[in-house]
Amino acid sequence: MNKEKFYLTTAIAYTSKTPHIGNTYELVLSDAIARHNRFIGKDVYFLTGTDEHGQKIQEIAESAGITPQQHVDKIAGEIRDIADMLNISYDGFIRTTDEHHIKAVQQIFKRFYDQGDIYKSEYEGWYCTPCESFWTKTQLKDGCKCPDCGREVQKTKEEAYFFKMSKYQKQLEDYIEQNPEFIQPESRKNEMLNNFIKPGLQDLCVSRTSFTWGIPVEFDPGHVIYVWIDALSNYITALGYNTDEPGELYKKYWPANVHIIGKDILRFHTIYWPIMLMALGEPLPKQVFGHPWMLFGEEKMSKSRGNVIYAQDMVRHFGVDAVRYYMLHEMPFAQDGTITYEVFISRYNSDLANTLGNLVTRTVAMVNKYFDGVICPNDTPGEFDDDLIKTATNAIGAVEKKMSALRVADSLDEIWKVVNRANKYIDETTPWILAKNDETKPRLGTVLYNLVETIRIIAALLTSYMPETAVKIASAIGATELSYESTKRFGATKAGAKVGDAAVLFARIDMEKKLDELAAELEASSEPKVEIAPYKENIDFEEWEKLDIRVGKVLECEPVRKSKKLLRFTLQVGSEKRQILSGIKAYHDPEELIGKNVIFIANLAPRKMMGLDSCGMILSAEHDGKLTVLTTLNDIQSGAEVV
Repeated sequence: MNKEKFYLTTAIAYTSKTPHIGNTYELVLSDAIARHNRFIGKDVYFLTGTDEHGQKIQEIAESAGITPQQHVDKIAGEIRDIADMLNISYDGFIRTTDEHHIKAVQQIFKRFYDQGDIYKSEYEGWYCTPCESFWTKTQLKDGCKCPDCGREVQKTKEEAYFFKMSKYQKQLEDYIEQNPEFIQPESRKNEMLNNFIKPGLQDLCVSRTSFTWGIPVEFDPGHVIYVWIDALSNYITALGYNTDEPGELYKKYWPANVHIIGKDILRFHTIYWPIMLMALGEPLPKQVFGHPWMLFGEEKMSKSRGNVIYAQDMVRHFGVDAVRYYMLHEMPFAQDGTITYEVFISRYNSDLANTLGNLVTRTVAMVNKYFDGVICPNDTPGEFDDDLIKTATNAIGAVEKKMSALRVADSLDEIWKVVNRANKYIDETTPWILAKNDETKPRLGTVLYNLVETIRIIAALLTSYMPETAVKIASAIGATELSYESTKRFGATKAGAKVGDAAVLFARIDMEKKLDELAAELEASSEPKVEIAPYKENIDFEEWEKLDIRVGKVLECEPVRKSKKLLRFTLQVGSEKRQILSGIKAYHDPEELIGKNVIFIANLAPRKMMGLDSCGMILSAEHDGKLTVLTTLNDIQSGAEVV
């Protein structure tokens, strides 16, 4: 029997820097969707990867003194390591520096050119390097900042190729309106149509000449193919697409069932990408889902704000599945989610340690205690059984419905309804009381059977979200059957089988102690605190104005005979010369100071030092017992006032 095909992708991660936990949310979200579709019997292909070209990467590499290829190799390796650490079950991992991708993109660009979809012109406008985006003056925020990221933009002018977006505008508009599920959530669809498409599409810049780190335009040296055609094409080039004869994977899996992307790049995936596919004559993806952001507190995560949490640190402290659970459960369908250590620990203790972990541990411990670990038959039915069984067997239908709509957090709530119902069942049936009487032992056996079987169904359902935990639960209850079909029926657990040990799945965390540990770790990893001399008492501005501070150019500098500390300076101050003695002999070679512009106080009363007049004081900065003469950044007229 041929399985139903299911192809999903993440946006490929930009290799400028190591991703934080907000960036990795998309991987975990997509993985849960991929695993669920495999679980229910579909033939899944799950693609992720890295976007490795662009001006920003070239600049970062140059500033580090390495090649762009060396830089992207390092970051792409880190991204793949993070994906593996988080148990991401990807089938393909594409890099835009892969040779097959480069060749396919060059073919695509040439096809567009040959059929008249792109043309050469000149671009003049405003460019945001971090966002890799061009903007018109009217689109800028506060007149000079990128409307997406808020950073300052640069005026640029260069020769470039442009894609005729307007040629396909009506076709795209009709497609979106005729396929209401194409853009999700619904609010994003309205935003794309009303704010970007219907007002009129501008032609899109698709090549650059101001940097070299990109895929070359074969027929026009000096041009590199810009991010839109390069990065977006990965969804088909990873399947072996080329304009001559698309590969077998492409024929099998395209069009994609869903592109999972961040809401901030929805415009590129629902306007630029569909138009490119239309120009190639290829079918469009069935759906593009723009997920919300994971915020730290109430802010978007940003290194510049100092509010970044990394997945690898969270996993080290709390374990892979706890991190996966939080990311999947705490992100709403259409609104931004939030993460703080306090909320994470609270959710860990309540949902994982108390509710799920305690259910499994208590049940296994009771089977071991009362029946030497042997699971009894469920042949003594009683009150509360039917409701527990109904809740457990109905769960898969509810989970499927939520997951088909990509409501992953809601689908986890459906599973936790079973977990909560099982805990309630323990309270209702009171196994510890049934164990006191031999006459009620058969009923106790049935109660524990029902609990073990319910936990088996829970474990099967959790394989999509918390795969390691599902395996641990199955091992604890001795389960071998975690299939999709077995979740629809109650009774797959075999009487006479043995449970394992009542190991703790999620140990409770002491909130205060863990927060102190995290704070200490953060402080240790941050820059060391620098001690400075205490500030002196405040003075009035009038007192400051009494000081006459000037710039003097050092004409001569030499040691003072018979002095261990003093250097004698001859300064050019305007048209006059001035002699000043300074006790910095131990910190500066006299020759290195000749020709420098130094800062000095000009209106100190002259004083005798080693028989010589010193007419002023040269200023130095002091730290840790060392002195450094203050100089000017640029050359300036000697005698200039310091204000």
